[in-house]
Amino acid sequence: MSNLPGQLWSRCLSVIKDNISDASYNTWFSPIVALQYENNIFVLQVPSQFFVEYIEEKYIDLLRMTLYRVVGVGTRLEYRVMIDQSSGKGTRIPSASESSPKPKNNAGNQVYVSPYHKPQLPDIDPQLNYSYNFNNLIEGKSNKLARTAGISIANEPGKTIFNPLFVYGQSGVGKTHLANAIGIMVKQLHPEKRVLYVSANTFQIQYTDAIRNNTANDFLNFYQTIDVLIVDDIQEFAGKTGTQNTFFHIFNHLHQTGKQLILTSDRSPVVMVGLEQRLLTRFKWGLSAEIDKPDVELRKAILQNKIYRDGLEIPEDVVNYIAQYVVDNVRDLEGTLVSLLAHSTLVDMPIDIALAEKVVSRIVTVTHKINTVEIIRDVVCEYFSLSVDAISTKSRKREVVQARQIAMYLSKQLTKNSLSSIGFAIGQRDHATVLHACKIVNDLMDIDKNFRSSVKEIEEKLKR
Repeated sequence: MSNLPGQLWSRCLSVIKDNISDASYNTWFSPIVALQYENNIFVLQVPSQFFVEYIEEKYIDLLRMTLYRVVGVGTRLEYRVMIDQSSGKGTRIPSASESSPKPKNNAGNQVYVSPYHKPQLPDIDPQLNYSYNFNNLIEGKSNKLARTAGISIANEPGKTIFNPLFVYGQSGVGKTHLANAIGIMVKQLHPEKRVLYVSANTFQIQYTDAIRNNTANDFLNFYQTIDVLIVDDIQEFAGKTGTQNTFFHIFNHLHQTGKQLILTSDRSPVVMVGLEQRLLTRFKWGLSAEIDKPDVELRKAILQNKIYRDGLEIPEDVVNYIAQYVVDNVRDLEGTLVSLLAHSTLVDMPIDIALAEKVVSRIVTVTHKINTVEIIRDVVCEYFSLSVDAISTKSRKREVVQARQIAMYLSKQLTKNSLSSIGFAIGQRDHATVLHACKIVNDLMDIDKNFRSSVKEIEEKLKR
């Protein structure tokens, strides 16, 4: 009779195995050991408190019906959470209320707990960088999709179609900033949610330690309690089969239970190598959003926002110069401002174009584009959809005259050509016509916002 619990449990397992997948059976039922059956109470030994929570949530009805069928109607179920072998301390799942009966203590290192209440999990440190928030994540064309999706997720984590959110782009474009911003907003709107930010490298180290210390189940169980899991630089899982396999199970559990996953990478899932196909397929289940290099307008906005936040005073032409030449990523932009301020303070120099040129040249390779009158003329014609011959004629049509005048104005601004040579290259006009054109363009830029925008847009094209 001493083996009665084991025999009964084997019969229960046969029923359970027919009703769930092999993966679920191996994960959640194979580790369970039947300890005792007396006084209509069936006692099961489980590896950790998370087993109790998960089985309650997903399988308690199946388990109860199976016990009634195999053991008898009215069988009561209790769990025993085994002592943590590494620390020597028992794991105790709290009672449903203070008035609940105290669990039985057995030999001081094991406890009985009721499976019919949901234990309260302890708070965790989300590991978020609170300086990376939506307030300073400036929106532009390059990040609009990812940023908008991120805000939707933060409002309703796990309930949008953006699960997982897979954000990719080259280093420094703001992937980590966005991932942290989502986590921060979730904690603000849903403080009860368990949010965790972890780099792929840290996850790999934790997994390796868990294998070494024989605590892989605890590692898996912990990650399966997270409501919003953010994994940065997921491409670093490439070639690490054990880590990928464990993350696969974590991903499946979180996704199936309506939890939110946010992943970042330096490349799209389509071109990732070294990762299992089953993972790559899951990465594409939700939204894959690319964050591109910031365009010139976003670069200016990022610089101006940082200048405002830090209480700095930097001339507009310096901001424009930095935005023009520091093009690859946000980190370089902010680093340039820091270097500019440091140089100005240490050597007591004013922040001007000369200092900006010196600082920028140490951060990026500055190649000044050489424009000619002919290049400027051609770009202006392309912008206004005119032929080169059109602005060289004596036509007085408004669009032709305006294009000709803008070409002359920009040639004077961006080249060292004389007024006579500019006039000759653009319709064989004299220097007086060029001077008049420059005055007209300047006046129109002062009073006509759309005209000024067109001139600036052409100027930006010429500087790229």
